Amino acid sequence: MNRNQELLSRSLAAVWHPCTQMKRHEELPLIPIQRGQGVWLYDFDGRRYLDGVSSWWVNLFGHCNPRINAALKDQLEKLEHVILAGFTHQPVVELSERLGKLTGLGHCFYGSDGASAVEIALKMSFHYWRNTGRPEKTGFVSLAHGYHGETIGALSVTDVALFKDTYAPLLRQTAQVPSPDWRRAEPGESAEACALRAAKALEAYLEQHHAATAALILEPLVQCATGMAMHHPAYLNKARELCDRYQVHLIADEIAVGFGRTGTLFACEQAAVLPDFLCLSKGISGGYLPLSVALTTDDVYQAFYADETAKGFLHSHSYTGNALACRAALATLDIFEQDDVIAANRGKAAAFDSLLAELAAHPKVRNFRHTGMIWAFEVDSAAADFANRFYRAALEREMLLRPMGDTVYFMPPYTIDEAEMGLLAERTLEIVATLGG
Repeated sequence: MNRNQELLSRSLAAVWHPCTQMKRHEELPLIPIQRGQGVWLYDFDGRRYLDGVSSWWVNLFGHCNPRINAALKDQLEKLEHVILAGFTHQPVVELSERLGKLTGLGHCFYGSDGASAVEIALKMSFHYWRNTGRPEKTGFVSLAHGYHGETIGALSVTDVALFKDTYAPLLRQTAQVPSPDWRRAEPGESAEACALRAAKALEAYLEQHHAATAALILEPLVQCATGMAMHHPAYLNKARELCDRYQVHLIADEIAVGFGRTGTLFACEQAAVLPDFLCLSKGISGGYLPLSVALTTDDVYQAFYADETAKGFLHSHSYTGNALACRAALATLDIFEQDDVIAANRGKAAAFDSLLAELAAHPKVRNFRHTGMIWAFEVDSAAADFANRFYRAALEREMLLRPMGDTVYFMPPYTIDEAEMGLLAERTLEIVATLGG
């Protein structure tokens, strides 16, 4: 038994893998990975796979990035972790200060993952209204087909049946309003007009229910887990206006779309919108360590600042503000600043668009779309198992791509070069030509 087979066997015996029907691995073997370098992952037999999905959208600057590695090695010799209740440390202070300057929001509350950040924002909003004498404002509204995580609170505002239906009896009832997804545009309707039409439905909902609504939560510009549904920034502008008018918090879930994925450091920048809460995770540590943060305003912070312990935000987990994770995040921000990554990505996006032109024009491809460093399209296919077949075909061609239903997407690390983009474009076109129809 070689190392690949050995590790595969041991993993199946000991590890319950995420978001997976484990029986599937009777036919589709796990891929044991020995090492990573740049955009590539390597197994024990030396086979390689181009990480076209940034390992679930977390990796920004390639695997084993030497600059992030160096920062973590330095931090390991100083402090790995300390309780953040009653103590503090340099990496968490520096990261909070830098995020505050970058976002315009002054207070950071840390978690471990995206769902945790959403839980924090939901609880803070609920508790804010209680602390300020509006305890009736307990409801939440989100976009149709949105995804915000799989813990109980986050799942309550998620609208993906596959994840939600089984646990419905456990969940809090929330409301959903139509998505501004520009694939829903009527004939002749622009993406902006489609967004504003969807905002009318939000306006009607808040007009009737604002007195009992604590917050609106949305994924700005791209609803990722629902198939990379993209929308015009006009929706964010209108959502901010409506939340102000009806005294409802705006929670921007930028867990997947933050840190340059939409073409600006944060998606909300494209609408010049400041949310009441900003949830960040995934790329925040460059794909190295679990870390998330919910940022909020001075107004929210002050509502918890009191003599009574019960008015404080009594939420925690043992690794809050972990020093190593914060140091990885600081190194990630350094790369953004020192390498002018956002500007560089504009050039890469234009190059990839050109390389993808033949794929975009293929008769089996629908709704080809692009925002920042995210590309997506649907494939006309009669196969019920299209996603699995595409995934297998991609692995055979040295690519890690994970379609969602009939939606294929690219969300590569920013270190991808033109030759690697060409490989993605050329080999994906081969698969579409073979599997579509």
